Amino acid sequence: MNADYSNIILPRILFLCDKRGITINKLAEMSGVRQSTIHNLVCGASKNPKIGTLHKIATAFNMTLAEFLDFPELNNFSLDDELEE
Repeated sequence: MNADYSNIILPRILFLCDKRGITINKLAEMSGVRQSTIHNLVCGASKNPKIGTLHKIATAFNMTLAEFLDFPELNNFSLDDELEE
């Protein structure tokens, strides 16, 4: 059984926040994403973030969406398996 998609994206967000020395609250401010949306993602209440949300987060990290989503854990993740469960 694969991990949830959100369980792969969340560590990426936390890693980038840590690497850049910003908090989740600061990320919300920088990205224009509502703090409650970021909070729901971090707490696991949101399992499938919208592409628009991810794009805003990527932009806050000064990354393209492609750069933000290009990391080994996601590249090795099969969305097909996730959808079949």
